[in-house]
Formats: sequence, structure tokens, C-alpha cells
Amino acid sequence: MIIVDNKFNIKQVVYLKTDKEQQPRIVFAFIVDCSGCIYKLCCGTNTSEHYDFEISETENVLGKTL
Repeated sequence: MIIVDNKFNIKQVVYLKTDKEQQPRIVFAFIVDCSGCIYKLCCGTNTSEHYDFEISETENVLGKTL
């Protein structure tokens, strides 16, 4: 039996820590391999893959550029 310890859930809105615009992204899938969990995120029509340490549940309003 495989137990996945995912930190973020499908349909959850998250933010990338390094995104200066702090665009909200939706978790639409995750990939589990021997190195851990990779999250697939969607922002509009753009998709990207990220590790959990790149993702935050909260928007960083101080890091946001105007």
C-alpha cells in the first residue's frame, strides 16, 4: 500500500513564493515518484510543475510588485 503525504490538495488555490505578481494558481494534479511529490499548477491557460517548498497557501503581499 502506498500512502501519499501531499501538502496541497487538488483544487486548492496556492501561490508561488518566487512570483513577484503573486498570481493565484490552482493545484490540478500531483506526481508522486521516489523523490517525493511534484505539484502541477494552473494559472489561466498556463501550467507548471513545482515542489512543495516553492509553494505557499498565502499570498505574499509584501513581495508583490506594483
